[in-house]
Amino acid sequence: MTKKFLDGVLPMSRRHVLATGGAALVAAPFVRRAGAQSGTVNVGVILPLSGANAQFGINSRNGIELVADEINAAGGIKALGGAKINLVVADSTSTPTTAATVAQRLITQNEVSAILGAFASSLTLAISEVTERRELPLLTMSFADQITGRGFKSIFQVVAKASVLGAAQLDYTRAIAEAAGQKLEKVAIMYEDTAYGTAQAEGLRQAAKKAGVQVVMDDAYPLGITDATPLINKLRTSGAQAVFPVSYLNDSLLIIRTMRQQKITIPAIGGAAGYVIPDFEKGLGEFAEGVLSISPANYDLAPELTDRFRKRFGYFMVHEALEHAVCMDVLAQAIEKAKSSKAEAITAALRGARFEGGWTKAMTGGAVQFDDTGLNTLSVPVMVQWRNKELVSVWPKEFAKGEAVWKS
Repeated sequence: MTKKFLDGVLPMSRRHVLATGGAALVAAPFVRRAGAQSGTVNVGVILPLSGANAQFGINSRNGIELVADEINAAGGIKALGGAKINLVVADSTSTPTTAATVAQRLITQNEVSAILGAFASSLTLAISEVTERRELPLLTMSFADQITGRGFKSIFQVVAKASVLGAAQLDYTRAIAEAAGQKLEKVAIMYEDTAYGTAQAEGLRQAAKKAGVQVVMDDAYPLGITDATPLINKLRTSGAQAVFPVSYLNDSLLIIRTMRQQKITIPAIGGAAGYVIPDFEKGLGEFAEGVLSISPANYDLAPELTDRFRKRFGYFMVHEALEHAVCMDVLAQAIEKAKSSKAEAITAALRGARFEGGWTKAMTGGAVQFDDTGLNTLSVPVMVQWRNKELVSVWPKEFAKGEAVWKS
């Protein structure tokens, strides 16, 4: 691997090179040049590797690198004579304005065929403005409805939209409560005021209205709160039978810890993100046990695939790693289909197409089918629950690997 780096970029240790396979590491917020090489296909990877969402970015990068390494080990892109995938990884940081700048720099300095990223919807929305102007395909597992709701031609969303996840978050909870003998009549919603949080909260709100469930608390808060006490005090007096917090990791830890320390024991049903990664359980210990969350996918639905991630990285395959792995696999399939590494040919191969086999089998739909907007129409949310430091799929019944535990 070359050791030519841009100013401000630290060289990789041998240990990191071995851990990340053929990826070209880039330090925040710079990118390393990766000129066109014979027999390679450059794929840009833009993720938050620093800041509040760094752990999600690292998880996502791990999933992408796993699949890229598997593709290369199996002979590369066969339609291009065995061309190897070369990942050009950039740190978006956790700030949208920086993410857009990083995307512009990566694309300008490197000949990439497509971009993968960037976990947080606000980052992906900013990056997509750049990729759309450049007519570069962007594959993402970000949730926000706006991602495929703006008429863009070069963006592809492999998961259900946030409003769909929000609706499932409430509908599945009602079904689980009813199965346990409780009718859900009053609920609380608290959500961060980002693109992800507001879109998913709207899904919750509309589902509650449709079901005749009263929303007795509906509060937004800024990302990165340092004190959840005002929210939890309001929750205490709201009369809610369950609470739906939609937040990233640090806020999720603060919300659940404050609830449990104040002896508020009503069920908490998270909105994916911070509620479904190992750091959630590590940060909360016994407080994490029994917490439910909606998720676009879960590792226990395809252990024959996801166990490879656990073996390599030492922890279960979180959903953002799984779905970014699917992004990498689908991109490789599209390149094979297009028989070209040119961006416009790949976009044409992705648009409205169905992809099967490989990592697409780990999705709830068992495949990926993009509509004309770039949305995967086969993705179905799944409810998961923390059990003995693992996430168990508990609803819908066709996906369940265990019975949901409901404590009213």
